[in-house]
Amino acid sequence: MSPQNTPRYGQIVDELRQRITAGELGPGDRVPSTREITRQWGVAMATATKVLTELRNEGLVRAVPGVGTVVEAAGRRALPGRPPAMRPHTPASPPPSAPRAQTTDQAFTLERIVAAAVRVADAEGLSAVSMRRVATELGGATMSLYRHVTDKDDLLIQMMDATFAQWQFPATPPEDWRERLSLAAHMLWDMFRRHPWLAPALSVTRPQPVAGPMPFTEWVLATLEGQGLDLSTAFTTHLALFNHIRGTAVHVEMEAEAEAVSGLNDEEWMDTQEPALQAILATGRFPTLDRLATAGYDLDLDDLFEFGLQRYLDGIAALLDSKS
Repeated sequence: MSPQNTPRYGQIVDELRQRITAGELGPGDRVPSTREITRQWGVAMATATKVLTELRNEGLVRAVPGVGTVVEAAGRRALPGRPPAMRPHTPASPPPSAPRAQTTDQAFTLERIVAAAVRVADAEGLSAVSMRRVATELGGATMSLYRHVTDKDDLLIQMMDATFAQWQFPATPPEDWRERLSLAAHMLWDMFRRHPWLAPALSVTRPQPVAGPMPFTEWVLATLEGQGLDLSTAFTTHLALFNHIRGTAVHVEMEAEAEAVSGLNDEEWMDTQEPALQAILATGRFPTLDRLATAGYDLDLDDLFEFGLQRYLDGIAALLDSKS
């Protein structure tokens, strides 16, 4: 099959296979995760899943719990189309000793620990973050992390603070209250888009003691109070706005996890559900939904966020008018 006719996942498999056989990725090295493949090559999660499945089937990589997918030891299985090389029998020798971990002060600082944890969460989701995994990323012993963070909950707090520390609200706010709230909402949405694990990690009913998100709260409260709302109503309005943004962003992480588990993107999954849906609609009980299904509907989370944001701002405008 020519490169032009090779499926997209096959092209990525070829590229990674070449990197492995050339020694660019050696035994034990991590290969890109499904999320990293989707970002680097611009493909769907289902395609990325096929890539790693094919590499595993060829014996080139293996999954290591708590670490990820790594290159298999050389020679475990021949590449497709190549006979296994004949090797003279030699007595087994003990594996070389692992390099000594760096000293705690060199390998582990709070900043490096948090940065490594955020990288793992961004690439593979928060469930992939563990003390062991972070230690592996930094090349040291797990127990050394506990000199800097108490446990995973403490690490999560530090991760949240570090990501929100990237915020830079303008020193001079826009004059219009609607522009101010829209600016803050888009900043929060962009943050959730860059770090999909962040929205599910934040709680509305049991807020964590994290200073990072407080500039958003302060910005919104000051804007609403400046328009004449009492502080209690302003805070309730802030919570409703925050929950719309967070609630929409939660689906980014959920969809990524669903694709990784099922190997199907949202459209492919819907295709598998169509017969059951059509059977329900054929009963005639839901004529409006039937018309919608016939016409078709494309769900886009960015569009959903923007539509909801504008409706929330319309509602706040009506609330402010009622107070004037």
